[in-house]
Amino acid sequence: MLAAEGNMESEFDAKLKLQNNNSSSSNSGINSNASVQRSKSFQFRAPQESFSIQDFDLGKIYGVGSYSKVVRAKKKDTGNIYALKIMDKKFITKENKTAYVKLERIVLDQLDHPGVVQLFFTFQDTYSLYMALESCEGGELFDQIVRKGRLSQDEARFYAAEVVDALEYIHGMGLIHRDIKPENLLLTADGHIKIADFGSVKTMKDSQITVLPNAASDDKACTFVGTAAYVPPEVLNSSPATFGNDLWALGCTIYQMLSGTSPFKDASEWLIFQRIIARDIRFPDYFSEEARDLIDRLLDTDPSRRPGAGPDSYALLKKHAFFRGVDWNNLRSQIPPTVALDAKAQTSSCDNQDSSWNPSHVGDGSARINDGNSVPASSSELESITRLASIDSFDSKWKQFLDPGESVVMISMVKKIRKLANKKVQLILTNKPQLIYVDPSKLVIKGNIIWSDNPNDLGVQVISPSQFKIFTQKEVMTFEDPKQRAQQWKTAIEALQNR
Repeated sequence: MLAAEGNMESEFDAKLKLQNNNSSSSNSGINSNASVQRSKSFQFRAPQESFSIQDFDLGKIYGVGSYSKVVRAKKKDTGNIYALKIMDKKFITKENKTAYVKLERIVLDQLDHPGVVQLFFTFQDTYSLYMALESCEGGELFDQIVRKGRLSQDEARFYAAEVVDALEYIHGMGLIHRDIKPENLLLTADGHIKIADFGSVKTMKDSQITVLPNAASDDKACTFVGTAAYVPPEVLNSSPATFGNDLWALGCTIYQMLSGTSPFKDASEWLIFQRIIARDIRFPDYFSEEARDLIDRLLDTDPSRRPGAGPDSYALLKKHAFFRGVDWNNLRSQIPPTVALDAKAQTSSCDNQDSSWNPSHVGDGSARINDGNSVPASSSELESITRLASIDSFDSKWKQFLDPGESVVMISMVKKIRKLANKKVQLILTNKPQLIYVDPSKLVIKGNIIWSDNPNDLGVQVISPSQFKIFTQKEVMTFEDPKQRAQQWKTAIEALQNR
């Protein structure tokens, strides 16, 4: 156990005892800022085990985050399949993410609903923390949207109803998920929805979740958490988090199910934010009236007016015409839509490991190496949790590097990969076109990549979802985008070359 991790080990202990100052329940009505505190014993349902990573056969990578991977894993002695979340201890400590990790573990342990992924057990070694989660063999809802182009209203209604059912439970427990999107809505083998990834969860003051004193989400009002295309306008304007944040994301998700794309999709995050602030929504002609009305109400700029946000509002949400015919009492016994399979999918056996997974990345007794073919174990979370006072201040910070009338096409905090040391830079692509990278701390240009419309003089190669190389006649530069938008950088650059 690394000493620098402090109390991180206690987060994965099987038993924890909370010792708080006692106060009577009557005092809570006197001081609105004081919560009822009590001394109680708390025991995790999902225990910390003494397993090793060598006890598992590791298969394909389900997803990659800023400090974690989720991998399909089969326990060798039982044959049980899990989605194993592997978290980098060093990065978590360095970036002060310990509280987020603890809170996710504590929350998942206490949630009990068929629409929420289950946590079975945890373990750890010198380098990593591990959470064994329910493996949803149907994949992401996002994949279904991509494979089918868009979903029928009946399909979208079914999935949306199961999300509403799970969100009602989550909100009833006093939690805000804060990252609802099709990628975090997983399908079981038989096609039912489960909400995953509680890494951004926030507990409200009246939460029914027991939270340890050293495990809490960021309470700063202007903390930006979530994914750009699903972030509500009030978050961009630095308002405190509310249940309405998830309901806005639900509206975006329903729109995406029905259309195949998110309602505020644009060429860059900055342009996405501009469309969100302006509430620039364009409904396709084939949307039904009830679908338009529900999405329109969920994407209300006032979070308190969104269906599901107020007292008894979930009852009103469920009665909306879009959900006509839904049997809310027997959702999980209904026959789900047919799952579209990936034509390129490999066999489900864990014996056939995904070529992008290198077991030497984790675990005691193994060299921690990067062979160049695998996704790096961790990268900066600066862009996924960014302080934004307003959309204008976000823009003005980089205006000094633009000419009059020039606009940003893509912008991202990335790592410039070098032999001796990696460097965080702000990579900026403009419509000039101009491609530069800026030192974010000193706000000075560190490099100007010579532009050419000729792909022989300027080219982009995608190495992995997060890594890409930019080639010029003089040099080759490697970048890592923590938002896994390597392909988007390639597409944007080539689109400007072909303009």
